[in-house]
Amino acid sequence: MKIQEIYNLAIQKGIEADFRPKTQLEKDLERKRQKFEKLAEKEKEGFDRESLLNPYSDTRILHIAKDQEIQKVLVGIDIDVGELLLAKELGDIDLVISHHPMGRALGDMHEVMDLQADKLRDAGVPIHVGESLMKERMAEISRVFNPRNLWRTIDAAKLLNINLMCVHTAADNITAKVVEDAIKAKNPERVEDIMEVLKIIGEFEQAISLGVGPRIFVGNPENRTGKIFVGMTGGTEPSAKVFEKMSHAGIGTVVDMHVSEEHKKEAEASHLNIVVTNHIPSDSIGMNVILDDLEEQGVSIVPCGGLFRFSRTK
Repeated sequence: MKIQEIYNLAIQKGIEADFRPKTQLEKDLERKRQKFEKLAEKEKEGFDRESLLNPYSDTRILHIAKDQEIQKVLVGIDIDVGELLLAKELGDIDLVISHHPMGRALGDMHEVMDLQADKLRDAGVPIHVGESLMKERMAEISRVFNPRNLWRTIDAAKLLNINLMCVHTAADNITAKVVEDAIKAKNPERVEDIMEVLKIIGEFEQAISLGVGPRIFVGNPENRTGKIFVGMTGGTEPSAKVFEKMSHAGIGTVVDMHVSEEHKKEAEASHLNIVVTNHIPSDSIGMNVILDDLEEQGVSIVPCGGLFRFSRTK
């Protein structure tokens, strides 16, 4: 496989797992294309044209050093200069894939967060409420990453002549679907029942053995779940204000990768149960589904950078 084929596969897998109808994704891309066409030529110069084709701004090819046939890939949840030096030392790595974005993929990550408004709408939070809260949060995240040194690792990849890409929301969509499908299949009545479901997911089983498995952050194991909301995708955490709206919409339990202290306090105030599945093993789920497909195409996978490698095809 070539790099572009791997990239296309990741996007396709993300679209297949996306809870939104494919027609909605196509409509959103068409709306963006129409807005792009109305821009002045000078404004088009800095526009990310890849966003006209790919609905996930945080999934990108970051650097192509050599457009070669890819036989071995180094994959990590986090890739930094150290992992690139490791790839160079190993000598036979054709491509490095990071889950977490960098460069413009990180600077524009806030753009994928609008999908959370749709997910909230499907759970009963009115769209005008979800959109208002998410726009506020998206602007905040944009400001957070704007002053950061986003290109450091990409610059190192250029100097080391290493192919580099990242797969973020496309993979997180898969994680959300895997976890949500597992929970729906068991229809847990109490929070402790959700924990039992999570324990049999391969990546979480590994994480538990290392002391970093899923935990109940808010609530009691014997609490009844009420309506269960599985987050897991959409860039990063939503606004802390959203928990009150979730509770009003009848949601009783939130299952997500990570929750900040501020969010935890708001969830407590809104009488929600919160199950945190742990960030890194959760990220690994979506990546692993994509990596299984790469292995079936003859690509060898070398896990690093926190990836909990678990194959669903072996």
